Amino acid sequence: MQTCPAELNYATYLADLNSKHASKLAYIDDQRTLTYGQLTQRVAQFAGLLTKLGIRREERILLLMHDTVDWPVVFLGALHAGVIPVAINTLLTPDDYAYIMEHSRCQAAFISAPLLPSLQTAMAKVKHEIKHIAVAQPNGPLPDGMQEFESLLTQAEPVAAVHTLADEIAFWLYSSGSTGQPKGVVHTHGNLWYTYELYAKPILGIRENDIVFSAAKLFFAYGLGNGLTFPLTAGATTVLMGERPTPGAVFKRLVDHKPTVFYGVPTLYASMLASPDLPAKAQVALRVCTSAGEALPRDLGDRFTEHFGCQILDGIGSTEMLHIFLSNQPGSVRYGTTGKPVPGYEVELRDDHGEAVPTGMIGDLYIKGPSTALMYWNNRAKTRSTFLGPWLKSGDKYECDADGYYTYAGRSDDMIKVSGQYVSPVEVENILIQHESVLEAAVIGVPDADGLVKTTAYVVLKSGNEPSEEIQAELKNFVKSQLAPFKYPRTIHFIEDLPKTATGKIQRFRLRMLEGD
Repeated sequence: MQTCPAELNYATYLADLNSKHASKLAYIDDQRTLTYGQLTQRVAQFAGLLTKLGIRREERILLLMHDTVDWPVVFLGALHAGVIPVAINTLLTPDDYAYIMEHSRCQAAFISAPLLPSLQTAMAKVKHEIKHIAVAQPNGPLPDGMQEFESLLTQAEPVAAVHTLADEIAFWLYSSGSTGQPKGVVHTHGNLWYTYELYAKPILGIRENDIVFSAAKLFFAYGLGNGLTFPLTAGATTVLMGERPTPGAVFKRLVDHKPTVFYGVPTLYASMLASPDLPAKAQVALRVCTSAGEALPRDLGDRFTEHFGCQILDGIGSTEMLHIFLSNQPGSVRYGTTGKPVPGYEVELRDDHGEAVPTGMIGDLYIKGPSTALMYWNNRAKTRSTFLGPWLKSGDKYECDADGYYTYAGRSDDMIKVSGQYVSPVEVENILIQHESVLEAAVIGVPDADGLVKTTAYVVLKSGNEPSEEIQAELKNFVKSQLAPFKYPRTIHFIEDLPKTATGKIQRFRLRMLEGD
């Protein structure tokens, strides 16, 4: 494995790599384009803007923008200046934004105009003062004290990059906060370097002539690698999309821009395959796709590959590890599994006492690798329970077969114990969605009147199918025919949509809350 240079400013590193093709398109968004030369110029200008605004090295700025060509300028420009960009989910609530602004003590905010009302509501809730607010592409006059992003940027003078270490704090990402307040995950310049060298380069084989498109947004760890770290290191072209990744929106980019690399999530792949507007293979140019966020069911992978002739490399990453560390790999894809450890990462499955579990048994997933975050900001207790020396405890349950392939069993909090035996909700869900009537499914454990936990399923039916006692019985028998009888769902609720995070992960805890009502 290559070793990251001790001195590394990742923004400078990218600029140097791409100096040879300044006229090549780096980004195409919904309205604008940006060449590599223009990107380098604007990054240095943004660093100059931060200096002009009095933002000092190691201070934080809030990056709350939709996926446009402005996003990488702000992110890399901050790294260029030694300032810490805090990249924020654009789908959070004002209360979440208020918490993050207080927690990060950001000195300035750079925001897309449609998100301004949420930010203003959040600002009314915080004591911490944000000194500067720059708004990208406003539709009209701005409130007093706010300025237009492009005007500020074009008036700024480029500055030289600061010298930083690979181990120096570069940026923060905030975790989803599904089990409490969002956690500020602190990453270094070197972490970006390693995700490309260990995953994008050898697993994806990403190259200069690729066009890449990620349904996952740049503010996610998965999307940051997909749409910034990987293509910019390889010198590829990236398609950005500001709107929500509906099947129709994704199809338009796949057909119009002909990306060769596409990054999705299982729920999106399911919706794409169920859509009557699914493009033909001849209309797209896909050579490799990836999936993360949730386990990709075998049926979805098989049907996608049959239609497009292109494999999906299902993997798992996390905000704390920055990108994928366990993945299917070209030439050895086994749908229904998450593949094998990405070379350069070590993976172990342990029991509740921290001991290794035997092959074929479910255990807690631990990871060791060079892209691990430093800590959770101002959260020592959670840092100490998650970052265990060189190891990270992921909170996921997995099992590993005799061939070394890992299969996802669910989040530790989602596991169901029925009659003294563990049931993986993911295993039952994967069977349910193989039924011709089912689009999506989520499984949880629910105590009955005697306090005994029973498996309960929430099912979204495909268009043209109506809920009935007959289909409920049919689904129960279908699961019984595929799995051990104790695993079948005793109760099935039909629902129009499953609750999900912005990354497409099923929020089973919200279904448990429904059962508690």
